[in-house]
Amino acid sequence: MSLDDPKTVPDLRSYDAALKAEAAEPTLEVPQGAPTSKTQIIAIYGKGGIGKSFTLANLSHMMAEQGKRVLLIGCDPKSDTTSLLFGGKACPTIIETSTRKKLAGEEVKIGDVCFKRGGVFAMELGGPEVGRGCGGRGIIHGFELLEKLGFHDWDFDYVLLDFLGDVVCGGFGLPIARDMAQKVILVGSNDLQSLYVANNVCSAVEYFRKLGGNVGVAGLVINKDDGSGEAQAFAEAVKIPVLAAIPQDDDLRKKSANYQIVGTAKSQWGELFAGLAEAVASAPPVRPKPLDQDGLLGLFDAKDTGGDYQLVPATDTDMRGKNAAPKQSLEVIYDDV
Repeated sequence: MSLDDPKTVPDLRSYDAALKAEAAEPTLEVPQGAPTSKTQIIAIYGKGGIGKSFTLANLSHMMAEQGKRVLLIGCDPKSDTTSLLFGGKACPTIIETSTRKKLAGEEVKIGDVCFKRGGVFAMELGGPEVGRGCGGRGIIHGFELLEKLGFHDWDFDYVLLDFLGDVVCGGFGLPIARDMAQKVILVGSNDLQSLYVANNVCSAVEYFRKLGGNVGVAGLVINKDDGSGEAQAFAEAVKIPVLAAIPQDDDLRKKSANYQIVGTAKSQWGELFAGLAEAVASAPPVRPKPLDQDGLLGLFDAKDTGGDYQLVPATDTDMRGKNAAPKQSLEVIYDDV
């Protein structure tokens, strides 16, 4: 196809109309049964700092302890998904290792980027330094490198992908947009910002479902749960289950800060993570019902969010400020005859 030949250039208006028509199709529904693929690829999304890495490190460790083959892939440019799993040690990222190896005329090998502990295999995609590139494009490049390493031939029961949820760049929506994952799991807390991010991800899932996608939301993990109930109310409002509620507890905080694994039968928290592992494995992907902004604010007390504020329209005079003095018009006005 030549872009210089108008006969071969696609009609973008027709394509746009086709997408709109497909999006309006009422019969597109998320499959409600359990995934049939041997390998469940699950994308986990949440606001930065909400505790995705803590949740995933312990979840993956518990799954491995239960006899499952688990691959954990950090897809956050901060590259800290595996830090708790590896006792705080930084894992060489796929992108930086690939760049270094390429300069040396060498090929990347599995042992350069993938490490294991407690039966969990883990790696970090990585990303560009601040101001030196697009994090989303780095994610896409990282998955291209994974394919070259044989990703589609690997034998795992679960592949867990840790994605930053408060970024709308296409690279971070890859598992949803390209049906790379069977289902999405959200991590949030009882605060407006984390639930705003969770709701955004629900909106992304709904958008791509309308375009014929197959990814659904399996549920919400409430982290640092203080019992106030907003996250539970959100899950009920968007029609997704709560897979686990991890309490706001000083023992968990200290162990996480010291890079200690609690997702093990040897821990007092083992039963909690064992239940989460079972819920993650069995929860079917469902089609969420994302909220609008007012609906999201309605989950919280107005005195805490300012949700009772009424918009006050600005005027032209407001905008002109000190320049608001009336100016003489050059318009000629004729008297009525």
